Amino acid sequence: MDETQPLLQDAHLIYVEREDDTSNKDIVDFDPDGDVENPLEWPRPYKWGIVALLASMAFTVTFTCIAVVPVATRIVDDLDDGQPSESASVLLVTIWELGEAAGPLLMAPLSEVFGRYPVMNVANTLFILATTLAALSQSTTLFISARALTGLAVACNVLNPAIIGDIFVSEERGSAMSLIQLAPLIGGAIGPSISGAIAETMGWRKAMWMSVILATACEVAFLTCFRETYKVPILRRKAARLRRETGNPALRTVFDMDDGSNSGKIWGAIVRPFTVLAGSGVLQALSLFGAIIFTYFYILATTLPEILESSYDFSPAAAGLAMICFSIGSAISVVVCDLTMDRIYVKLRDSHKGAGQPEYRLPLVIIGGFIMPFITAWYGWAAQTNASVFVLLFSVGAIGVALMLGFLPLYAYVVDAFGLYAASAMTAVIVSRCLAGTFLPLAVGSLVSEFGYGIGLSVFAGASLFLAPIPVLVLRYGKIWRQKSKYSRDQ
Repeated sequence: MDETQPLLQDAHLIYVEREDDTSNKDIVDFDPDGDVENPLEWPRPYKWGIVALLASMAFTVTFTCIAVVPVATRIVDDLDDGQPSESASVLLVTIWELGEAAGPLLMAPLSEVFGRYPVMNVANTLFILATTLAALSQSTTLFISARALTGLAVACNVLNPAIIGDIFVSEERGSAMSLIQLAPLIGGAIGPSISGAIAETMGWRKAMWMSVILATACEVAFLTCFRETYKVPILRRKAARLRRETGNPALRTVFDMDDGSNSGKIWGAIVRPFTVLAGSGVLQALSLFGAIIFTYFYILATTLPEILESSYDFSPAAAGLAMICFSIGSAISVVVCDLTMDRIYVKLRDSHKGAGQPEYRLPLVIIGGFIMPFITAWYGWAAQTNASVFVLLFSVGAIGVALMLGFLPLYAYVVDAFGLYAASAMTAVIVSRCLAGTFLPLAVGSLVSEFGYGIGLSVFAGASLFLAPIPVLVLRYGKIWRQKSKYSRDQ
């Protein structure tokens, strides 16, 4: 297979029917004068219904992931007959991230070959089965294996932004992107409090069954309300229908003009996330930046319960409930992004003679990238000095604000910049984020054990501050740098 050619050819073609051009005459595309099959022209209420579905599944996935954090030791203690292993407790949590890092490598490219609908529904079904296996587990080994399979089955993290890109034009994506990124953070914030309370009263298995019920309800909604959003399979079905109706066997889409085998296409799609990442310096830099920014969430989730329980005498349920402060901060940040992200894009576009660029999504990322290290240092020193619990929790909310500012518009940038390759590019971002979320909190834990929360978190924050200029440089030079990659150059 020629890796210098896109697996899925240029999608930005307009259907043309000219008597003097038989090649264009037989190419099927959406009608430029209006086409009900074009996802970009679907009714707005239905589009936002899809966004609500995506947000619901994203909430459920993260709720299931984070819910075990405050009860991990209790789960291992129960399954190992009162002889818990600290390494098993850690692995029980982190193995999810390893599975989630591997899953998108398959989910994203398959969605670009077969479409979003079948991949999303199959993945959701596997997620439900794996979560059920975890709820029924009778050993730590089986539970950890089930958690790995659950993480592997997560499709929404990588497909949600790509689906938003399928159904919204660039200047309308900001609000939808904000909602689907807020949902998992809310799930991660309230998951520990709910699971902690349920584990204290009814046992940890009931918390897992709650996740099964939520995921099943979401999948039923997907099966009944969701439909294909990706342009490639929609146009292929349209071409097949027109061939039957007109009797013209030459009708085809632009995506059918290559003669590669299906197996070759699938293999090319599977390896393409690595190819896209290797072929784009901009994506490499922003994946690293985004991974570090999002790692702050995992650092907070793993340190806050211990701080509150050991220094402020909180119960596990109350410590989990304190994560709502993070959700409040995230919600504030999402509102800011919702009100300003598209406006900033339009203003910068208009100031450059109407020429829109993906880089116009990055001003909020710059703000979040620079303030996050300072807020994290504040959080560490508040814990170190046993400051008022209100001061500590206020810093938790501030981390939520900074994290969403630094990460949410980054997704919108990737969708805008990589177009047809958005799902594969998103895979690179998500895999980087998952790997960092798995291992960096362990390194930060070593720093905290050695130097305390104040110095330990300040050292990590100071190191990450060196990455803050990355979005500044991409805003300034990204348009030029993107042209060096065939996956992100302007069409």
